[in-house]
Amino acid sequence: MSEPDPSFLSQQLQLAKASIKRGYEVIRLRGPGKVTFWFIALLIGIAAGFAALFFRKGINWLQATLYGTDDVQQLHSFITGLPWYWVVLIPTFGGLTVGLILHHFTRDARARSVGDVILGAALHDGRVETRAGIASAIASWITLSTGGSSGREGPVVHMAGVISTWVSRRINADGITGRDLLGCAVAAGVSASFNAPIAGALFALEVVLRHFAVHAFAPIVIASVAGTVINRLEFGGVTEFVLPTYGDLQFYVELPAFLLLGLTCGLIAVALMRSIFWAEDFGNYVQKRTGLPRWLRPAVAGALLGILALWFPHIIGVGYETMSLALTGQLGLYEVIIFAMLKVAAVSITLGGRMGGGVFSPSLMIGALSGLAFGLIATGIFPDVSGASTLYALAGMGAVAAAVLGAPISTTLIVFELTGDWQTGLAVMVAVSMSTALASRIVDRSFFLTQMERRGIHLAAGPQAYLLAMFTAARIMRRPEDDRAADEDECWDLINAGTYIDGTATLEAAMPIFEQSSARFIPVVTLSADAPPELMGALFHVDALKAYNRALAATAAEEHS
Repeated sequence: MSEPDPSFLSQQLQLAKASIKRGYEVIRLRGPGKVTFWFIALLIGIAAGFAALFFRKGINWLQATLYGTDDVQQLHSFITGLPWYWVVLIPTFGGLTVGLILHHFTRDARARSVGDVILGAALHDGRVETRAGIASAIASWITLSTGGSSGREGPVVHMAGVISTWVSRRINADGITGRDLLGCAVAAGVSASFNAPIAGALFALEVVLRHFAVHAFAPIVIASVAGTVINRLEFGGVTEFVLPTYGDLQFYVELPAFLLLGLTCGLIAVALMRSIFWAEDFGNYVQKRTGLPRWLRPAVAGALLGILALWFPHIIGVGYETMSLALTGQLGLYEVIIFAMLKVAAVSITLGGRMGGGVFSPSLMIGALSGLAFGLIATGIFPDVSGASTLYALAGMGAVAAAVLGAPISTTLIVFELTGDWQTGLAVMVAVSMSTALASRIVDRSFFLTQMERRGIHLAAGPQAYLLAMFTAARIMRRPEDDRAADEDECWDLINAGTYIDGTATLEAAMPIFEQSSARFIPVVTLSADAPPELMGALFHVDALKAYNRALAATAAEEHS
């Protein structure tokens, strides 16, 4: 006689017992590892938060010391009363100091910033340069304290990357863990800078890691909250700017205006990025033609900034004083347009002169000025159906910054966390969506990815493009002692025919050779100036494809885990 089927209740009890047992096994076998990782994420968040705090307070202290003011928030107003030679000499000597630091402690005399952090996440298992990173942080601190017209958030992001790199090396973290720790540090640094924990977490995922994997979300949020707490312990729960309350937005009527504002800000963002790259190229040209020492280049840029500041002191430093004036509508149309144009020029001089700093704050300031100019014109033409012109300043701030950073989600949230007004958030979202859609079609998605593209690193195209650069020919090749090695005579025939590759070259250089030659393998050689090529082994096409496919599979698994 067969046993009766178990009841529905007993079935559910059995399933519950099985689930509890599996949960216990996960906690027993893997739980401590995850808990330990989250604890490390918390510590990294605290360290990155303190780094952002000390960097900010260090800038304030050095500015106050050099310019002799007790209130650095009103620095632009104070500078007008200083002797002209002091206004010029401070950024000049600041640039000279920056040039000497970068000359001695970096290989290319260039300050590291967000782009290098993105590169570290993509190609270097979440690691960034530590020696050059520390030198860059000091250089950016001096730049922003002595009159450089750039932002403090970029250096903070790279400082956070240095902290996570130090931890990753101590625990011998693999690629996934290293990238997650890097995301934690970046989230905490951004959160501590803006008092914006949601935006900080999403910035790390959207801009640096460039994916939204579930496994990375919890530790990054933990670190982001830790960074915010560090900020609030010092500055309280206040926002960066004291903004007016927007209650008069005629949203449906004004919607076309915000769409047009977004397109305008997209073009302004492109102009800002192109100006910086043009200044970089022009500086390289002048340096090459004149033989100017690379350590003197930032000093020349500093002198130009000092001269410009004699008439327009608002270009000095981060520029939050001018940004606050724009967001509260205390500037006229003529002032706004002139200030925006001069800020673009000053940022280009600073970064093209390799003085250090980032583009985050400048893009916010230029966006606020551009948005206010648009708002003053729009509300002047249609006064009966328009809201406050300062609302356009806020939306413009988000729109330009989002297009420059390539971060529409986190930038929108940063602006929203500055206001807490959902209606304002809707206006910002409309402008941000249009600006990023337009700008990303003109440049390589963002300032940072375009920066990498100019260096020949194709991050903007996705993993299928940049993963080839992760593998050198010497790493994948078969050596002569391998049982499946290529015939040595065939290798030398190919070498004599000019078909070979240097051992330090990557698969990115090897794949076009395979396509052109249709060869099964390419000889890998050691090249030197005064000696003929020395055979190291052979890179087989099938081995290169296998390595590439494994890397693609691992990337897909990480992004969907």
